[in-house]
Amino acid sequence: MNLLAFSDASSFETETPDIDDVRGVTEDVWASLLGEEEILLPRAVPPGTPFDKDDVWSSAVTISGAWQGAVTLEVDADAARQLTSQMLGIPNPEDAEESDVADAVGELVNMIGGNVKGMMPGPSTLSLPAVAAGRAAFSNDMHEACRLDVSWRGAPVRVCVHVPVASDD
Repeated sequence: MNLLAFSDASSFETETPDIDDVRGVTEDVWASLLGEEEILLPRAVPPGTPFDKDDVWSSAVTISGAWQGAVTLEVDADAARQLTSQMLGIPNPEDAEESDVADAVGELVNMIGGNVKGMMPGPSTLSLPAVAAGRAAFSNDMHEACRLDVSWRGAPVRVCVHVPVASDD
């Protein structure tokens, strides 16, 4: 499967994960939590285009130690309820409580982030996930190193890896 991906590792001094590895990790985590039949499909989004909907759930984990970075996940709000329903066995997605959605979206970014951490130089630690209903603010001392834009059940999903901005020292 060829998913649209963006990687700009050339402008960083910090080592960044390969976009193909991020894609593989994301697909594996998605399949393990939602089932093999729940595939991610390519989504054509030019680099620099913001997530095109304000009605999203977003989550992030940070990686600290020998490698510094963050992994973020943004999911369309309707899709977030659907994936929560599927992950937690809730028959009707509308019955998913906001706390359930936060748990599901947080678990997805936690597993993707943990796998990214495992690909990078260690030892490092992974933070607990931070989850928000809506777009989360992100530190301006981090820069998007690679981005994976896909769709699930026709809804947008974005996974990004962020690294520290190189200092001018």
